[in-house]
Amino acid sequence: MSAPVSTTHPVRCLKCRRILRRPSPDGYGPKCRQRIRREAPARLLDFNPHQVAKAVELLELGGLVPLRQNRIFLVVSDDGTEVYRTAATGQCNCPAGLRSTACYHAAAARLVHAA
Repeated sequence: MSAPVSTTHPVRCLKCRRILRRPSPDGYGPKCRQRIRREAPARLLDFNPHQVAKAVELLELGGLVPLRQNRIFLVVSDDGTEVYRTAATGQCNCPAGLRSTACYHAAAARLVHAA
């Protein structure tokens, strides 16, 4: 009898695509996570503090998944029932984004794109 073949793929950082030795719940490696947190105050001046806090929480929970070259993202809603598309430039198809209001989804996307 032969040993079972493992079909697990290595877990990669969502930002830089490097293989992670220890996967984290948010999907980012330690250097990318540190870079994202360092960039937060400078990149989010046009968002209010509540939106910045929600954006950081969204990133920590792994609710932001890059689709194309870290410019377009899938974002999970507050209650986890909806998935929105958002861009690092600020466009989002959530209810607030459709009203042309800044949303925390766009803040999280801008953070990841800037880092």
